[in-house]
Amino acid sequence: MARILTKIYKALGVLERGHMVETDRQGLVAGYVGQTATKTAEKVDEAMGGVLFIDEAYALTMQATGARGDFGDEAIQTLLKRMEDNRGQFFVFVAGYPDNMEQFLKANPGLNSRFDKILKFEDYEPSDLLEIFKFMLSEKEMQLSEDAEQYMGKYLDFLYEYRDKYFGNARSVRQVVTEAIKNQNLRLAELPTAQREAHLHLLTLEDVQSFKLSHDDSVFAKRGIGFRKGKN
Repeated sequence: MARILTKIYKALGVLERGHMVETDRQGLVAGYVGQTATKTAEKVDEAMGGVLFIDEAYALTMQATGARGDFGDEAIQTLLKRMEDNRGQFFVFVAGYPDNMEQFLKANPGLNSRFDKILKFEDYEPSDLLEIFKFMLSEKEMQLSEDAEQYMGKYLDFLYEYRDKYFGNARSVRQVVTEAIKNQNLRLAELPTAQREAHLHLLTLEDVQSFKLSHDDSVFAKRGIGFRKGKN
């Protein structure tokens, strides 16, 4: 969405260059006194005439109690000053989970006044998640069999119903796609070489049935390193 808005502002003549510089806490905050201001200023200079996009911006203000050597506030102060000094020369977009971003805006009095436009995106519906799943597969020149599609519809219904406030939407779907393709690769590895080509671009029910409709077996449950022993 940030990239789309950047293109719109460029087309309207609001932005001179219309490019977007993406960063996060790591790209703005340094480990030593005096370096954070320079590091942040360099990102602003890079974004002049375009947009500076800060992902998970709330991380700049989430300092552990009693922690030392954290310069997130220095990055914010530098950013606010440049936004004032170079008003109209670049835009700043910040993004993150709603609750965390609310705390971020409250962390510094200057933030609320600078970020006066807030866009909140609702979670995708299960039918949307299935379309995203199929689209991601198509990008890899793959498709679902009919029974696999029906099963994935039920599984994505389950993920949506039991989602929490940190639900990743398309990012969560991408995790499922990655896991399903891994399952397919393992299945194809057991086939004779001559038979693999016919199944190369198809996900079958067997490839997605490992996604169980329970929390314990969800693809998002913590996984250990190594192989899981099957039941006899």
